Amino acid sequence: MTKILVIGAGRSATSLIDYLFEHAAMYHWQLTVADMDIRLAQSKVPANSNAVAIGFDINDKAQRQATIQQHDFVISMLPAFMHGDVARDCVQFGKSMATASYVSADMRALDEAAKQKGLILINECGLDPGLDHASAMKMIDDIHAQGGKIKTFKSYCGGLVAPQSNDNPWGYKFSWNPRNVVLAGQGTAQYLEDGSLKFIPYNRLFTQTDSIEVTGYGAFDAYANRDSIGYKEIYHLKDVQTMLRGTLRQKGYCKAWNVLLKLGLTDDSSKISNADALTYAGLVRAFLPTSKLNIVDQVKTIMGQDWDAEVEHKLNWLEIFSDKKIKLKEGSPAQILQALLEEKWLLKPEDKDMIVMQHQISYEDNQQQQKHISSSLVLEGKNQNHTAMALTVGLPLAITVKNYLSKKFTLSGVQIPTVSAIYKPMLDELEQMGIQFIEQ
Repeated sequence: MTKILVIGAGRSATSLIDYLFEHAAMYHWQLTVADMDIRLAQSKVPANSNAVAIGFDINDKAQRQATIQQHDFVISMLPAFMHGDVARDCVQFGKSMATASYVSADMRALDEAAKQKGLILINECGLDPGLDHASAMKMIDDIHAQGGKIKTFKSYCGGLVAPQSNDNPWGYKFSWNPRNVVLAGQGTAQYLEDGSLKFIPYNRLFTQTDSIEVTGYGAFDAYANRDSIGYKEIYHLKDVQTMLRGTLRQKGYCKAWNVLLKLGLTDDSSKISNADALTYAGLVRAFLPTSKLNIVDQVKTIMGQDWDAEVEHKLNWLEIFSDKKIKLKEGSPAQILQALLEEKWLLKPEDKDMIVMQHQISYEDNQQQQKHISSSLVLEGKNQNHTAMALTVGLPLAITVKNYLSKKFTLSGVQIPTVSAIYKPMLDELEQMGIQFIEQ
């Protein structure tokens, strides 16, 4: 009997937990679902199963270490910054581990120790990162195997709302961590364009956008991710001249979001005391120079050509210029904005979210012919619990854990799904489940 510990029972863990339960009898697994909120953990455990739900405090070292020692494999669905202690404990006590998060410095530092003990630390095995790696590497490896030389690689992904649930002018609702959405893009984006290094500072990120077409779904805004260049090595693209990874939003989203950025409402570096004494209009006025103009005209003047009727409609719908009271007593501008967005961009029980991913590759084949190929995935969620986001975060990770435990691959150390032993069986099974990329 293999004992699997799943730490974290939030929305993104739902599909992973369900998959593990569905396969538990076949593979002789016993599951423990652990969460700070024991009622949440209990809600994810099917009745009449041999699984256990426990309350779990990641900061309780004694409980954490004792619980890890009682299991054979650990899956952490915690926020990324919490993985370090779990990973160190796993290596200390000889347990392998998997996460959907980016490889951190803490995780990377454990690579050699994990290899020496024959353990695997699987990371970046969700949606983005994860499914993006797997699907991109399949295309890249296939082209390289045929003698092709890749010159351009672009990859885009967005967690959006399905067309039938798209009932607000922003075309967006939260299907994952709202804080990450509000703080998205902070820093400087860097990428390659025709062999030249390019930078986009945060204050221009939402104005330097591309338009991406997805068959059957129309055009989307795309803005550059923070670091695209690092993937040149990860994806074995030594000859690539253009390398860009970006995030997708509905058309017009970026232009309106840019206003919130320019106003300072996405800043998370300072706190506003007694915020609940302000309205949202009062908050915006506090960020503007003194003027006799009304608030909308003043913002319109500041934005210049970056303002239009569609932007104004989006912001009015958001009630950012209204006398709506702020509920937070204290918080950063970003936190105050987030509180408003969580109310306005709520994914209702009957709503469905949608994942859109697209890779674009231009390459020279072994006959020196120029070729272009795109590969797109569009997936709509089933319901509020089994969202497209939860499915595409949880299933790739669950499948990979199953494949490791059933010895379909035997790698050790820190791994991500860029090797065929991991990505091929994962993509094959996802395709059988209807999660399929369409190439053109």
